Amino acid sequence: MSDDAGDRMRQTVDAVYRAESRRVLATLIRLLGDFDLAEEALQDAFAAAVERWPRDGVPEKPRAWLVSTGRFKAIDAIRRHARFDASLAEVAEHLDADTPDGSPRDEDGVEDDRLRLVFTCCHPALPPDAQVALTLREVCGLTTEEIGHAFLTSAPTVAQRIVRAKSKIRDARIPYQVPSVADLPNRLGTVLHVIYLVFNEGYSASSGAALTRHDLSGEAIRLGRLLVELLPEPEAVGLLALMLVHESRRTARTAPDGELVLLDDQDRSLWNCDMIGEGAALVERALASRRFGPYTLQAAIAAVHAVAPNAAATDWAQIVGLYDVLARADPSPVVALNRAVAVAMGDGPVAGLALIDAILARGELADYHLAHSAQADLRRRLGRKAEARASYERALALTRQEPERRFLERRLRDLKD
Repeated sequence: MSDDAGDRMRQTVDAVYRAESRRVLATLIRLLGDFDLAEEALQDAFAAAVERWPRDGVPEKPRAWLVSTGRFKAIDAIRRHARFDASLAEVAEHLDADTPDGSPRDEDGVEDDRLRLVFTCCHPALPPDAQVALTLREVCGLTTEEIGHAFLTSAPTVAQRIVRAKSKIRDARIPYQVPSVADLPNRLGTVLHVIYLVFNEGYSASSGAALTRHDLSGEAIRLGRLLVELLPEPEAVGLLALMLVHESRRTARTAPDGELVLLDDQDRSLWNCDMIGEGAALVERALASRRFGPYTLQAAIAAVHAVAPNAAATDWAQIVGLYDVLARADPSPVVALNRAVAVAMGDGPVAGLALIDAILARGELADYHLAHSAQADLRRRLGRKAEARASYERALALTRQEPERRFLERRLRDLKD
């Protein structure tokens, strides 16, 4: 094979890995019943693909090929170890007796192993922080560094949580299954939180050269759709609506050169009208139930932005009212900050700045770059350049995302002119 052909094949394998590896892993966990064994099998399967596909060609169904190959690699490995541990021979025979076709099947009617994996990772026997970290790692493939940024903690701490969670699942024999209908509502909150974190990492990456990671936001939306099919509770519907409305603006959030574009400056003709329409309909459906919560309220706020024909036509009074309800349902400093920004847009920068100053004075959000950026913007609008510069510099010191860093640097340069 020529060098060019070899490069193309490596690119093909890499593309399949990006698109299919988490699906393959989830199915291997179901088939093998062990996280670590499945992860080794996944790596072995892709190593085999690198070796065989250049010679034999890419299989018609790469995912099924990888599942089958990984499974047989795992069985072979267990048999080799069985020479030293007789108890493993029975395990190998049990796995070998099952000959699935590699397609994900769920006896509870959900045809997706990743959703099954989400519920396993979110089992109540695991600590909440471990539930989220394990799901982000195993279901979505985030690195421990990326998870650490999302949690504002160190990568080694995240890694320890994941190792302990896997050990707990193995030792407690936590079943790899979707819970019964009776148990689902109690498990829903954590699952929604995990999907929400995954979407946030995709919609606004915590660090790196790109503002967004479409693979993660797309994955979260896909999981959200599956969850609504499984359990159409209002908050599941509301979360899906929230993700769709936010994702509808993704293309307009960056300029062709990758620079950040603020909401007021976005070309609304680039917004995805189909997503907005679907999201708005889901918001109405969730609100009509009268059993909605924070995700539905956030979706309603996003929908008010989305249906405005231009920035000037935004109904800020309605948005502030929705934030008032959200603050009662799910009080947090971030909600207070977002409400303050909405107040500034509706009642002027003086009113909004007073609220933001109070939040920061209480020590809340001291390390949250968006709080300092919002404070800086209102100070800039009021002509308080020296104070605005100090706030922008604080925000710049806290952000890890390159497009945001460049935006803040431009703001600082503008203040020097």
